[in-house]
Amino acid sequence: MPTEAVNPVVVKAMKEKGIDISSAKPKLLTTEMINHSTHVFTMGCSVEEVCPRPMLAKMQKKLADWKIDDPKGKSIGEVRKIRDEVERRVAALA
Repeated sequence: MPTEAVNPVVVKAMKEKGIDISSAKPKLLTTEMINHSTHVFTMGCSVEEVCPRPMLAKMQKKLADWKIDDPKGKSIGEVRKIRDEVERRVAALA
């Protein structure tokens, strides 16, 4: 479930890469988001627990779980590793 604000350690790590997410708001995944996407990547979350079955059915061909650690409670060094892993995977897709 989305929190009320983006993790401040994540905000700091992203600013180091020139990306300002300080005004971003965590959101719950919606059917509309899925319908407008070609791929849906989760990061080790239990998507089955938060997504209704009809939404999961629509995601099956689009869904991939990257099994990346949640940055919650992690040090800035650990968050940098997570950030860099996401960046590497996104670059590989491009």
